[in-house]
Amino acid sequence: MSTPSEPRQPHDGPALEPIRVLRPRRTDALAELMREYREQTSSASGGHESGGYESFAPPGPPPGSEALTQELPPLARAHRDSHAARPGSGLRRAAIAVAVVAAAVIGFGGALLLRGEKTEDNAAPAPRPTASASTPAPTPTPTPPAAAPVDPDGPGTLREGASGPEVTELQERLLRIPDVYRDGSTSGSYDPTLTAAVARFQLWYGIRGDETGVYGNDTRTALESRTAPNTS
Repeated sequence: MSTPSEPRQPHDGPALEPIRVLRPRRTDALAELMREYREQTSSASGGHESGGYESFAPPGPPPGSEALTQELPPLARAHRDSHAARPGSGLRRAAIAVAVVAAAVIGFGGALLLRGEKTEDNAAPAPRPTASASTPAPTPTPTPPAAAPVDPDGPGTLREGASGPEVTELQERLLRIPDVYRDGSTSGSYDPTLTAAVARFQLWYGIRGDETGVYGNDTRTALESRTAPNTS
C-alpha cells in the first residue's frame, strides 16, 4: 500500500506551461514497402515483372464439333409470327365489338320505353262530360225553421223584463213570504225590485238550481210548496 507523499513547499517561481512535441509522420512508408515487395518478386522471377502469372493460349475446339452445331431461330420472332398467323383473332374482336354496340342500343331503347310509359301514367285524366241542358236541376231541400231558443232553466222561466199574469202570480206568492217582498207591487212587470226579491228568497231558503234572481223550476217548486194559490 502506497503512502501519501509529503507535502512540498509551494514554488515561488513562474508557473510552468506544458510543451507540445510535434513529430513528423512518414507517409511514404507504405510506398517504400510496396517498392521493396516488387523488387523481391522481380528478382525471384528472373527479372520479368509479370506478377507471378504465366500466359498461355486457350485450347481450340475439338475436331468435328462444327459439323454438330446447328443455328436455332430467334424465339421472339417465332412467337410473334405465330400470333400474327393465328386464324380467327380479327373475327373474334369484331364480334365482341358488335355485341357491345348491340347491348348499348337495347339498353337505350328500353330506357326510352320506360320513360314514355311514365309520361302516359302522369298525364292528366280526360275531363268528364258535363250534364246536358235537358237534365233537370235538383230540387233544393227546404230548410226547416230554426227552433226557438230553449231556456236553460226550463220552460216557463221568468226573468227580468218579462210581464203577464204569471209575473203577477209570482208577486202575490212572494208577498206571503215574510220580509221577502215587503210592500211589493203586483203590476205584472218583472222589474229590478222583483229580481232582488227572488234572489233574496233563493238565498234564504238555499235554492241553487236556478240563476240568481231568475224564477226557474227549482225556485217555482220551492215557492209553491210554501204558499197556497190565491183563490180570491
